[in-house]
Amino acid sequence: MIVLGAVAGMVTGLAAVYGIGATQRNPAEAACRPAAEIAKRLAPLARGEVAAVGIASEPKPLPNLAFMDANGKPRTLADFRGRTVLLNLWATWCVPCRKEMPALDALQAKLGDETFEVVAINIDTRNLDKPKAWLEEAGIRKLGYYADSSAKVFQDLKAAGKAFGMPTTLLIDPQGCELGTLAGPAEWASDDAIKLVSAAIGK
Repeated sequence: MIVLGAVAGMVTGLAAVYGIGATQRNPAEAACRPAAEIAKRLAPLARGEVAAVGIASEPKPLPNLAFMDANGKPRTLADFRGRTVLLNLWATWCVPCRKEMPALDALQAKLGDETFEVVAINIDTRNLDKPKAWLEEAGIRKLGYYADSSAKVFQDLKAAGKAFGMPTTLLIDPQGCELGTLAGPAEWASDDAIKLVSAAIGK
């Protein structure tokens, strides 16, 4: 009995040490555990107009992307912690990007609040006044304006294996963990998209 007790104690101790070690080695990934549960709810909803959205099987933290807001103030993805984000990279030279902007605007109008925001980041590297002018002409009113004229946000996501072309869209949980990724456009104002995003928000 004494020997068995000692062995059991040793096993428990090792489990505790290795458990603590794993948490210390991967604190960021530990923060993505709630995202894994959300992703399970989303998987059956990636259909119809959003069937091409790849739901993360093992959500991981995304790079802390850096960009500017409409006033030229530096922003990062971490600034949006606490809310679900649909992050979209677009450019005026990208025809599919321009075509989906009204749908993204409509999605923001329908679901945007303190729990959710569409963060559409323009990555034009020339004629930096053109994106704002185009949004005005296209009647895009609800989306906040964010931009990265160096296009580093695209390169950072590409390095992480999350960007392969334009547009690129990611659904991100309140801890900054990837829930889903889409390469290419989607009808974000459709019933299918509304159901998917609402489930991510928890509505």
